Amino acid sequence: MSNVIRDSVEVALELNEREVYSHIARESAEDIIRIISSLDAERAKNRGEVIYYQDDWDNLIRQRIQKGKRHTAFDFYNPALLNIWEAKVKYLKKVKNYVRLAMLGILVFLAATIILSFFFDTPWFLVGVSALPLLIFFHSYRKEKLDFTYYQLTQFFIDELRELVLKHQLDSTRYKFKIFSYDYFGILTRKIGSSIFAIVKTEENMTNTE
Repeated sequence: MSNVIRDSVEVALELNEREVYSHIARESAEDIIRIISSLDAERAKNRGEVIYYQDDWDNLIRQRIQKGKRHTAFDFYNPALLNIWEAKVKYLKKVKNYVRLAMLGILVFLAATIILSFFFDTPWFLVGVSALPLLIFFHSYRKEKLDFTYYQLTQFFIDELRELVLKHQLDSTRYKFKIFSYDYFGILTRKIGSSIFAIVKTEENMTNTE
């Protein structure tokens, strides 16, 4: 049998599909770099740094998930993203709430011992004061747990960006993201002006030492 000759319509459809893939890949990469910078900014704020960054990482992830669902036919949605994001957000809220309640309980206990001291003319407040170091412990605990969770989420999206760049042969230098921490894997950092930006490592830039 002779080879089937493809008509111009079939070729045009294929070209259009490629362009759609390319467009969605670029859009997805742009969304992800905003999420990465927003998450890392939140992590830096948790460490006590003064960061002026407006994007809300939680809202950005919600938007990315919605876009991803619309693009499911083009395989631009990682089903694990929703589960990972929901689990981490729930964990963040749980840590914040538990620590807030614990610290509030300590302050209530201190207030109660002060009241007892006043009514019974006995230094019960010393017992309450002895519990104050727990405030420092809970503050450090909260800070440490949130930092690690923000780190995990940020690293996850860095890995997602790398997969997107490699799979769709995007120019990684076009998708640099502002970063405030330097302990992530698979990135190259460079200083631009007074800020530090990063790009994901690929075979092409693996030898880049900037």
